[in-house]
Amino acid sequence: MSIIEELQSLDTSDPGRWPLPFRVAAVVITFVLVAAGGVWFFVVKTDMPILERAELQERELRATFEQKQRKAANFDAYRAQLAEIERSFGTMLRQLPGRTEVPSLLVDISQTGLGAGLEEKLFQPMGEIQKDFYAELPIRIRLNGSYHELGNFVSGIAALPRIVTLHDITITRAAPGALDDLTLDVTAKTYRYLDEEAAGG
Repeated sequence: MSIIEELQSLDTSDPGRWPLPFRVAAVVITFVLVAAGGVWFFVVKTDMPILERAELQERELRATFEQKQRKAANFDAYRAQLAEIERSFGTMLRQLPGRTEVPSLLVDISQTGLGAGLEEKLFQPMGEIQKDFYAELPIRIRLNGSYHELGNFVSGIAALPRIVTLHDITITRAAPGALDDLTLDVTAKTYRYLDEEAAGG
């Protein structure tokens, strides 16, 4: 009789009459199933949330590590870039006049117009306007002259060693029939760096 035939002839309602090898196999299989169920219920199922939290934490730590690794890899480049920005900022600060230099800069702006051959009709410094870390000093200017003289004035302003910008530029004819007799209305602005005490106050 083969094993398959013996298995088919077993009476499932009376396992006590089974041959010894089949009873041992049934006990072992039952034990394995019960042990597996116990492990699943008492170990795997209760520890699954802890495992999921650990996996999530691992992913977050890995992402943080990779981000910091990228920053560390670029640290020297960032440091060099910061040094370059500080140098550029220092250069720009040196182009801003100090409080004591503003009067001489106003003279330089006026002399630039006269040096270009223009006739000065108005030169009116306005009140200083304080911004975050600098003060802005606008100057209303009206000049008369030819087109080329106006161009020379603008070039002369650009060549000044201090920062001066031109705003609200209007060019009109000085008289209805005058072709090259022009009037320039412009607001020139210069800027002064505020030290920490002035900026805070």
